[in-house]
Amino acid sequence: MVYNVIGTMSGSSLDGLDIVFAELTEIRGQWSYVIKASESLPYEQEWVESLASATSLSAQDYLLLHTAYGHYSGRRIAAFIEKNQLDHKVHFIASHGHTTFHLPASRTTAQLGDGAAIATETGLPVITDLRAVDVALGGQGAPIVPIGEKYLFSGYQYWLNLGGIANISAQLPGGFTAFDICACNRVLNELAAALNKPYDDGGALAAGGVADTALLEQLNALPYYSQSWPKSLANDFGTGTVLPMIAALRLSVQGKLRTYTEHIAAQIANAVAALRQQQPEGPAKMLITGGGAFNTFMVSRIRELLAPMGIEAEVPDEQTVGFKEALVMALIGALRWRQESNVLSSVTGASRDSINGALWTSQ
Repeated sequence: MVYNVIGTMSGSSLDGLDIVFAELTEIRGQWSYVIKASESLPYEQEWVESLASATSLSAQDYLLLHTAYGHYSGRRIAAFIEKNQLDHKVHFIASHGHTTFHLPASRTTAQLGDGAAIATETGLPVITDLRAVDVALGGQGAPIVPIGEKYLFSGYQYWLNLGGIANISAQLPGGFTAFDICACNRVLNELAAALNKPYDDGGALAAGGVADTALLEQLNALPYYSQSWPKSLANDFGTGTVLPMIAALRLSVQGKLRTYTEHIAAQIANAVAALRQQQPEGPAKMLITGGGAFNTFMVSRIRELLAPMGIEAEVPDEQTVGFKEALVMALIGALRWRQESNVLSSVTGASRDSINGALWTSQ
């Protein structure tokens, strides 16, 4: 079977809406993909502010934002379809939305982006709420990308995503596992904004800074890191917990960026070391994707810490780096369309694998 699907993703770093049009092919349980078109659409400042402050809104204003963001996303997707001449070629849309409340301990997760609004703007079937059933089953609802790594990106033992939050997937003898490691680009981008820069291009600012040992020790001592997996982080971990710790110290912006970059690399190395204990000995390979993969300094520090463990870290082509998560959302949508499990309980800790996604139509 062949599915022509649009997948969308809005990450916690608030850098924009990623859209992918992919041809997904399934033959006897084996999946393959071809990305036919892709685009990353930066958010206007108004939307950055609206999404960032969503959790502080009243119930009514939150619902109004949910609807407005759905129509906004739908219009951007419709424009993408027109630009790439995809009329009558798309079977359906899988929209992740933008995560706001993520409280798995209370069996609650919420993503902005009303599916009905997207369906009416595009005239296509839309699948949303890609985490909800897993959370209802007691799972973390995150990460959900490992299903894509299982079906679309074999050949590695580790898959590292450097997005607003850094998360990792791993193939263990008992199956796939995955978890959030630490806040990543959301914090780095906020720090770079102090110099009127949207991000630290290539990690050049961090590379020119000096890490603060005391701050690094405080960051590494945060309780989350000692928890066992499955575990996940809410978007506000970076803004509500990490950034206030950094802001409390009088350091240069470059010093803050260097310190936090070292923290990210250290926590990734710690996570891999813990996973490594449950895997066969010998060399292993890691695939690094997400916006942080373009931060060459951070990637170099990660590689340096992983090398003694016998792990080779690979950064793929630019399109895969930037659009892997949106591609996986398309796959999750295709599995939902087929009524097949699309979130792995071995990753999230739910009571069983589950079929996630609400289907919306405008017909």
